[in-house]
Amino acid sequence: MHRKQAAGILAAFSSAFFLGLAPVLGKLAISQGFSPLAVVALRTSLAAGALLVLVLIFYRPFLYIFPVGLIGCALAGIINGLGSLLYYLALERLDASVGQLLYSLYPFFVALWLVLDHQPPTRLTFFRVGLASIAVLLLTNVPGKASDPIGVLMMVGAALLYAMHLPINQRVLYEVPAPTVTLYTLLAMSAVVVPVYFLFDRQWPATHAPWTPVLGLTLVTFSSRLALFFGVKKIGGMQTALLGLGELLVAIVFSHLWLRESLTSLQWLGALGLGLSLVLVMCEKTTPVHFGSKTGWLSWIRAPDLPKDVFGPYE
Repeated sequence: MHRKQAAGILAAFSSAFFLGLAPVLGKLAISQGFSPLAVVALRTSLAAGALLVLVLIFYRPFLYIFPVGLIGCALAGIINGLGSLLYYLALERLDASVGQLLYSLYPFFVALWLVLDHQPPTRLTFFRVGLASIAVLLLTNVPGKASDPIGVLMMVGAALLYAMHLPINQRVLYEVPAPTVTLYTLLAMSAVVVPVYFLFDRQWPATHAPWTPVLGLTLVTFSSRLALFFGVKKIGGMQTALLGLGELLVAIVFSHLWLRESLTSLQWLGALGLGLSLVLVMCEKTTPVHFGSKTGWLSWIRAPDLPKDVFGPYE
């Protein structure tokens, strides 16, 4: 396996692990006295603030970004910020494991956005998406539990928006390091979710509410975003999204351990199918990235000619 591909796969798996903890920690925070809007505002703004301080002190070259790239990050952040609001509002209504199962439909939408950007998936990718789809159908088979249509629609909407932001950031990542994209995307997300909290909620958590889940969620957000965009830069949005389905397995395990949620035998069969879909990434061929492509719905996100040493040894 090519070293670049191996690094991208490792980053995508790391992102999946951290993101798999997000619904569990978010559900814990909500159940212990935090409102969904407070959870998303706190975790996003704290993660963005921590990364900004780190970059300002140690990695100032990462502050540089070309104007169109900044617009791309802002657009991705706004889209993902809206998706985060839907995600945590849905999480209030659904079990953490079931919510993450529905959220795992986002590779479908990633494939759609990439086709529109003239980046069609391979046949193996289509097979893996189909296998993952069957797995998700098995995993969402929860007998004896009433469905919540509003919660389901919110979570599917969150998946669609999350999928949309990946190809946008992939375009920016052609020319910009992952930490830079992470920073400006998180700042744009904060600019969406924090005002929404102050406009529509403003409910401060109860004095007895423990902050451990929120602080853990902040650390997860910080780490997962860096790993996510590093993976997108190395192996592309589609493969990162499929590997990101590993977060579902993490969510299932920790939902069982921390929230006492359990799976049926059919759901475990779905988990096995999902695991097979993830393993098949080893057979994917690395497709060349065409920097500055002039086609597709995201072709406007193109960098000017940059000096080779803009980011020095940091990239």
